[in-house]
Amino acid sequence: MKFLDSFKATSYGLLRIVTGFMFLFHGAEKLFGVLGAERLSPGSQLWVGGVIELLGGAAVMLGVRTRRAAFLCSGTMAVAYCQFHWKFATDAAFFPIVNKGELAVLYCFVFFFIACTGGGALSLDKKG
Repeated sequence: MKFLDSFKATSYGLLRIVTGFMFLFHGAEKLFGVLGAERLSPGSQLWVGGVIELLGGAAVMLGVRTRRAAFLCSGTMAVAYCQFHWKFATDAAFFPIVNKGELAVLYCFVFFFIACTGGGALSLDKKG
């Protein structure tokens, strides 16, 4: 499987681009009510999360200020998971499969990885 090593930089760049692209759509849903979602009230906590999702997702996708944007997105997903999914439950709702928080946890850790790694290949800001 050594031949896959030559794809490491490009595959990481694609991971960053696709993650940011998918994440910005969550923000577009909240801010603009696209794709059948309900538009949220400006200034609400969920609306602020939508701004972070839209702008942070775009920054990560493009590779602009990647480390900072990804770190902010990671923290946003940590808060989203704790506050809206887990809710500090000690019963079966502790588990992401039960509380429907798998996507928030996955985004949290993928964005944390991106924050630690930087923009990498295919980014506009090579410094991250």
